Amino acid sequence: MMQKPNPNSTAEDEDHRVVRRIQRLSLHLTPLGRLPPEETPLQLLTCARVKLNVNASLLSDYMRGKHREIQERIFEFFNSRPDLQTPVEISKDEHRDLCMRQLLALVREAGIRPFKYVLEDPGKYFAIAEAVGSVDMSLGIKMGVQYSLWGGSVLNLGTKKHRDKYYDGIDNLEYPGCFAMTELHHGSNVQGIQTVATFDPSTDEFIINTPNDGAIKWWIGNAAVHGKFATVFAKLMLPCKDNEGVSDMGVHAFIVPIRDFKTHHTLPGIEIHDCGHKIGLNGVDNGALRFHSVRIPRDNLLNRFGDISRDGKYTSSLPTANKRFAATLGELVGGRVGLAYSSVGVLKIAVTIAVRYSLLRQQFGPPKQPEISILDYQSQQHKLMPMLASTYAFHFATLYLVEKYSDMKKSHDENVVGDVHSLSAGLKAYVTSYTAKSLSICREACGGHGYAAVNRFGTLRNDHDIFQTFEGDNTVLLQQVAADLLKQYKEKFQGGTLAVTWNYLRESMGTYLSQPNPVTARWEGEDHLRDPNFQLDAFRYRTSRLLQSVAVRLRKHSKTLGGFGAWNRCLNHLLTVAESHIESVILAKFIEAVQKCPDDNTRAALKLICDLYALNRIWNDIGTYRNVDYVAPNKAKAIHKLTEYLSFQVRNIAREFVVAFDLPDHVLRAPIGLESEAYTHYTQYVGF
Repeated sequence: MMQKPNPNSTAEDEDHRVVRRIQRLSLHLTPLGRLPPEETPLQLLTCARVKLNVNASLLSDYMRGKHREIQERIFEFFNSRPDLQTPVEISKDEHRDLCMRQLLALVREAGIRPFKYVLEDPGKYFAIAEAVGSVDMSLGIKMGVQYSLWGGSVLNLGTKKHRDKYYDGIDNLEYPGCFAMTELHHGSNVQGIQTVATFDPSTDEFIINTPNDGAIKWWIGNAAVHGKFATVFAKLMLPCKDNEGVSDMGVHAFIVPIRDFKTHHTLPGIEIHDCGHKIGLNGVDNGALRFHSVRIPRDNLLNRFGDISRDGKYTSSLPTANKRFAATLGELVGGRVGLAYSSVGVLKIAVTIAVRYSLLRQQFGPPKQPEISILDYQSQQHKLMPMLASTYAFHFATLYLVEKYSDMKKSHDENVVGDVHSLSAGLKAYVTSYTAKSLSICREACGGHGYAAVNRFGTLRNDHDIFQTFEGDNTVLLQQVAADLLKQYKEKFQGGTLAVTWNYLRESMGTYLSQPNPVTARWEGEDHLRDPNFQLDAFRYRTSRLLQSVAVRLRKHSKTLGGFGAWNRCLNHLLTVAESHIESVILAKFIEAVQKCPDDNTRAALKLICDLYALNRIWNDIGTYRNVDYVAPNKAKAIHKLTEYLSFQVRNIAREFVVAFDLPDHVLRAPIGLESEAYTHYTQYVGF
């Protein structure tokens, strides 16, 4: 029987009645799933008895990919050579010398030749880089400077004559080289660099000059000690026909010899200084280069995108300086792919050490009962279990990135190139920032023993810290992602073609920008919250909302502040949009990896840790969802409770999850993180 409206009721009363009606309706549509009970000690023990049965070796097989064999060769080689292992205490000069010996031994004794894989099989190259970085991060970066940067610039920016002349010497390390792009006054803004290369038609040479102190090449890896060549980025200056003045043709790359082959002395006109001791990566010899009218042959111009004839005529297949510059930088995107991939490798090491120690370490417990593992404390689970879940998420996302990059190098498809450029920028920025923060959390989670240098957190943290800056500052890279998102947003409404990674903007923008469904906003059943469709929709809804609102703000502010001022006014908003989009991509790839897993138990374990990743991210940004009523208060509370419960469930199989990373003890090298007898190794290290 319908209730008659009360003539004395207020609008607020009417609102309450509507809400109650919707709540009743939602219960009929989707009965509440049973959420975890309140966590009393007795109930925790009950939960522990129903933990998932996961086979670590099957999980490891699914994780390891197709290049594990070459990684194991690298691990075994360095394990068999104590003289090549980096000690805990080592001076800067000794570390640099050791790092060069490690690289020479890898190539000439172990027979690992990374250079051929830079173009031939990028996935294999990145797998080598990850393994080498696990041995010593300085070695990983030095290898990257030699093969990915110096070697990669010759392969990607040069032509056949350069490959014929330099390939073998780069490959066998007879031609150690540098990548001289960054200057004292310019890092991220490469178009602003001031080093000049002026063509002299009378001698058929370029004259390389450093016009002022701000143009000194700075932080150049391999320059301080070992480098014999440098790929120098400079503005190409062409004399005008009437010999009055010069034309600036934009930034180009030039091969410049910097040291004599026989004596190793610095060549005339070149000034090299050591950048000195750094926070980390002291096995890499970073130096500063100044050029005083250094002459090089015209053939030393890396001329894939622009060339000069003997009579001084400039030709290019690309019509403008901006397009040439974009093509040049686009060919160097592999460095970002490698850093994102290697950063996940660093995170795996840190998480493994922290989780193993947390399982081993026992502190306090119920009265008159044994002490319990510190990973049984909810606070420790809160620190480490979502981090473990993120490590798995990043693993699958960066594997996808490497696959896309490999496809790009084969197909040269413009859409794939644009997609990889943006995806590599976003993943490099997001993953390296997350890893940097996590390294400190892992150190803190291991208490005083985490502070011992032998347990590696300090070295890992210091060596990895610069990953957030080189190959593109993370804040700048996220702005590139935001700019691409806005471009795609505009395309969506103009009917253009969207790159694959952005397809969800077209497919669901209308749905995401409509008002949230007041019924689904209250669904709180476990089956619903663990549904990948709900999780992915939530991530994408947030991105679409943020993107739409920042587009409106930019339009509004550009009227009064201009384009640059409007961008700066909305900058934090833009960075949040970019991070949100990258998180959507990461989750989509994680869900895909879970669904493709062939073994039922392994798939169930991956589903558990994927759910933790998704719900923890939603909870961390719950304010955004609450502000637009995408999630009602009761649902927010259910997400929080389920996240804590999933953390506990992941804790129950945390040992298996880190074993699946397949990192041998001689790679971890941290006594507190070893698989067995950790305390024994630790006491032996200090002399007992």
